[in-house]
Amino acid sequence: MKYNIRGENIEVTQALREYVEKKIGKLERYFESTEGVTVHVNLKVYNDKQAKIEVTIPMPQLVLRAEERHDDMYAAIDLVADKLERQIRKHKTKVNRKWRDKDTKQVFAPNDAPATAVETEEEEFELVRTKRFSLKPMDSEEAILQMNMLGHNFFVFTNAETNRTNIVYRRKDGRYGLIETN
Repeated sequence: MKYNIRGENIEVTQALREYVEKKIGKLERYFESTEGVTVHVNLKVYNDKQAKIEVTIPMPQLVLRAEERHDDMYAAIDLVADKLERQIRKHKTKVNRKWRDKDTKQVFAPNDAPATAVETEEEEFELVRTKRFSLKPMDSEEAILQMNMLGHNFFVFTNAETNRTNIVYRRKDGRYGLIETN
């Protein structure tokens, strides 16, 4: 894996770079090949001395992404590595289950971990509620107002200008984001 490590309001020292590469590099054991994979790491320090790390790993079958905030940068790196490992295990369990159901061999099994270790941590996704509603044409500002009135973290609507389904959401920093469909 290649690493693209950037720092915002922090100098990326050699020790910090080596620690990130060591922790994120442990994820390589879960994959057959990591050639051509670039790990994007963004390290930030805020005015309140909180550290934040964002890691994005685009791969052919999936995109791994995790972020963590902590008072200590090294602790944040540990937490984000654990989070990425959980994502990989969850994905592998899902893929292995799909292959097992088709009675085929496990193509996506971990290199050095037995398949039973992954199976013991599998989670069932239980759908507990279904909602149906019609999408009212509106602009993103009105959608944000509707979302806030409902007390939700996201809101699905039809964009009045493009007539496409869009989603507004509240970000962790308190600002808002917009997801547009093609």
